[in-house]
Amino acid sequence: MDERQIQQVRRFNRAVTQRTGALEDSYLRLGRPLGEARIIYETGRDGADVSLLRTRLGLDSGYLSRLLRSLEAQGLVRVGGGARDGRLRRARLTDEGKAEFAKYDALSDQLASSMLARLDETQRERLVIAMADVERLLQANEIDVRVEAPDSKDALWCLNEYFQELATRFDTGFDPSRSNPARIEDMMPPAGFFVVARLDGRPVGCGALKRQDDTAGEIKRMWTAPSARGQGIARGVLRALEAIAREAGLTLSRLETNRTLTEAQALYRREGYDEVAAFNDEPYAHHWFQKRL
Repeated sequence: MDERQIQQVRRFNRAVTQRTGALEDSYLRLGRPLGEARIIYETGRDGADVSLLRTRLGLDSGYLSRLLRSLEAQGLVRVGGGARDGRLRRARLTDEGKAEFAKYDALSDQLASSMLARLDETQRERLVIAMADVERLLQANEIDVRVEAPDSKDALWCLNEYFQELATRFDTGFDPSRSNPARIEDMMPPAGFFVVARLDGRPVGCGALKRQDDTAGEIKRMWTAPSARGQGIARGVLRALEAIAREAGLTLSRLETNRTLTEAQALYRREGYDEVAAFNDEPYAHHWFQKRL
């Protein structure tokens, strides 16, 4: 990074906070600051777990608690146990809170429209595309990839979504029972590892490392949610699995992929994988790759 880049980021931050009214004590003229307004919006009509609010907004636990207590005192939010697990704290909007939510929603649309109003159509499209790029790039910094049990709730959700997508994309469909196995026990230490990628606390990708022998590991179950693609999640998962393989003393990473997954092939080549002869009999594979770690 150079000084020019840093100063441009600072100018952008100042412009955004001023133009969006983030500095005002009464955000969108409804009598409360932006922090409280965001809690109302993120809680939404269906409510939200407090832990998810904390992760999504990146707030300190103490500060979030103070915001929630203030909104409770205003009669806008109730905080209690979750419907399925009473140990989890869940925030819910009261009827008055839902009315405030509707006001914020309408005024936010008006604010967004005011940013576009004086621009011609070409300028509007340029601004919207630039904002989308900024959003994706900023979110890329928030991706969290961690090892966890392959039979956890989020891990199983990712695997189910992965299998469903392959069944749709592969020319012959996809039947996990016909594929080379990556059983739960194969993806748990010491036999292997499983990672889940999260964005704003939500699972958006996964991958597994399956030990083949004392030197080689095979990467399996690489998947990214369609809604989160283009943000470097697959690259982050792949690099995390490679780091785990190195820590486990492995020196060779292997993987295979189907011919329809062209984006996966491109990623592997960019990350230094060389295409090699088939090293297994995976029925759904058309390309085999390996990389020295």
